[in-house]
This record gives sequence, C-alpha cells and structure tokens, in this order.
Amino acid sequence: MNIAIDGPAGAGKSSIAKLVAKEMSFVYVDTGAMFRAMAYYCMTEGIDVSDERAVSDNCDNIDIRIEYQNGEQHIFMNGRDVSTEIRQEEVGKHASIMASYGAVRTKLLELQRKMAAETDVIMDGRDIGTVVLPEAEVKIFLTASSRVRAERRYKELQEKGVECSLDKIEEDIVARDKQDMTREIAPLKQAEDAVLVDTSYMSIEEVTKTIREIAERVQEEK
Repeated sequence: MNIAIDGPAGAGKSSIAKLVAKEMSFVYVDTGAMFRAMAYYCMTEGIDVSDERAVSDNCDNIDIRIEYQNGEQHIFMNGRDVSTEIRQEEVGKHASIMASYGAVRTKLLELQRKMAAETDVIMDGRDIGTVVLPEAEVKIFLTASSRVRAERRYKELQEKGVECSLDKIEEDIVARDKQDMTREIAPLKQAEDAVLVDTSYMSIEEVTKTIREIAERVQEEK
C-alpha cells in the first residue's frame, strides 16, 4: 500500500508521516533527504549545482536508497551511507536550487516510484498524490491556516532562542504557498481523490489517528 501526503509548508507533513509510518510499519520515504543526497553527490564530485546542464548530465550516475536499520532511517548514495553528511546547512541550500531542475525531479521520481512498487510506503511532499504516486491507495491533503502554521514555526524558533517576528514568518509562509502553487513543474495542489485534513485545531495524535483510520479502512476494503 502507498500513502501520499501533500500540503503546504508548515502543515506538519513530515512529522505526521513519520509517526504513521512507525505505527503502521511502513517505510517513510523522505523526499527532501533524496534531494539533499543528489546535492551532496554534486558537491563531492565538484559539480557546480548552479549549472543545470552539468547537474542534469550527471543524474544517471546517482543511485539513492532509503533503508531502516534499528528503527533509524539511513540514506544511501551509490551504496554509501550519507545520512549525517546530507544534513549540513550548505547541502540544504544546494538541494533547494536543484529541486527546480527537471532532470533531477525526473530521476528522483523514478527512484521514488521504484521504492513504492517494492514495499509499503508513506511519502510526503507537494506533488506526491498528483505526480509521484497518482495511483496511491490513500491520498491526504494536510493543511492548516497560514497563521497557525506561522505560530508553530514561531514557537519552534523561540524554543531554540532565535529572535523572530510572527508576522514576518506568516508573510514568508504565504509567499512560499504562492510560489509552490504557481511553479511550472509539479505545482502544489490537492488531488481530486485526496482527503482534506485541516490540522489547525488538531493535536499531532488526533491527526495521526485520523490518517491511520483512513488507511486501515482502505486496507480492510482491499
């Protein structure tokens, strides 16, 4: 079974997907980590990530796998465990640039679909139910108001001792939503057969339970 979770930034997709995956013994496919692994490959090979042609020409040289060992997610790039290395700030910046390249998205689409065909997976992003796994048995569109998402982010930053403005965070979130919904390649949108789950006034436990119940109903019907 495949579970696709889409939604805007700050809706809690990754946190919820990880919890549901753990409770249902599914593999959580961290699509963001896969973009980071692609970026890390280019960095280690001396490929200029701002050169789309150079990056595109090297996509076929990269293989990325996600495995779970002792309950922990590990990212393998060409057989090497790079789980720690890809979390560097610089890698994240490069991954963001590469995410707009058609060849990179095509390569990762192929790898993501391969994983989904081989095992039970839950995957989150912005185009999972519409582009990556259009045949997923369960599709969820997870959202929350821009204010609630901003408040969640504000709380996270405050707990880390980071000075920030709640209004500015909300402004950035609204801008990110517009960018994601209007981008040319795989824009953010709710699949026609996706279940809308508004988490604005729900706890993490309530959201996780809701998605599990939806998935279990589908399993029973199969």
